[in-house]
Amino acid sequence: MPKTDVIIIGAGPSGLFAAFYVGMRDLTARIIDPMAEVGGQLSALYPDKFIYDIAGFPKIRAKELVRNLVEQVKPFDPIYTLEERAERLEPLDEDGFAVTTSSGRTYLSRAVIITAGVGAFEPRRIEAEGVARLEHKGLEYAVRDARAYAGQRLLIIGGGDSAVDWALTLKDLADQVTLIHRRETFRAHGATVNRLIAAAEAGELTILTPYELQAVLGEERVREAVIVDKKTGRVRNLDVDAVLVLTGYVSKLGPIAHWGLELEKNRIKVDTRMETNIPGVFAAGDITTYPGKIRLIAVGFGEAATAANHAAAFAHPRLRVDPGHSSDHPPEGRPSVARSSLDD
Repeated sequence: MPKTDVIIIGAGPSGLFAAFYVGMRDLTARIIDPMAEVGGQLSALYPDKFIYDIAGFPKIRAKELVRNLVEQVKPFDPIYTLEERAERLEPLDEDGFAVTTSSGRTYLSRAVIITAGVGAFEPRRIEAEGVARLEHKGLEYAVRDARAYAGQRLLIIGGGDSAVDWALTLKDLADQVTLIHRRETFRAHGATVNRLIAAAEAGELTILTPYELQAVLGEERVREAVIVDKKTGRVRNLDVDAVLVLTGYVSKLGPIAHWGLELEKNRIKVDTRMETNIPGVFAAGDITTYPGKIRLIAVGFGEAATAANHAAAFAHPRLRVDPGHSSDHPPEGRPSVARSSLDD
């Protein structure tokens, strides 16, 4: 069975950065993810959105951040095992762990890092006439390509950060943007809501609250949306070219919940080394919890570095945990670590 020093479960930003640090320790890594492309939520949900809180970048698009992370880890040639979900994690009597995936294949490693984000996630779907029939025919639950909405009459449904952020982003591309929310107040960040209100007052978009979707009409594609005022019962018909339902996501840990890990509210409890209750199994990113935890990409990067260096020392006790300064050991010019380092 194929063996690497470390198996990383989850190919989001934390997982990619963990793979980079495993490579910096001259160890091999396999990254397992059920998606067809790396990047996690950044690639699947908001590739075109700007991120403003990554150190050193005043702003960067999500897909560009993913591209940079892939380029950063490239010198270390990690093994990408995509479109396979990690189903079982088994400690071996001898050295290491066995991870079996949905393909039926089993992979071996000396240590494991779980960077599975919020776990398996899917959109929170809404029930209204025509919604299921017209999904992917003008009605979507995520923005795949913002340019697809250029010049269109767009209805956005939702009151959280995703709905508000996309309303502000797409108002400059779409011909019209109407945002409806079933409550009178938004759950999005206060500063962003203030920008939304200012844009509405300037005539750049329309906000309707408390409204909800009653029906989506059209034959081959979305052509009309029927919305209702929850206070008055007034029904309005809107001519639209596209509907974006951005009402959040439902996440599940899936098989991870049955691996014997200590959990708290569907998050994996870790110590200061990012180690779980199972020695040799580490975790980083949104899937972890500990006192004072803050769920940010920037925080996940730090956790990934901590997890990777402790995993390296667990896999090979001869290694120090402290990796030293990267400027003293740059990735460029190193021999490939795609070779196995397990025979030393």
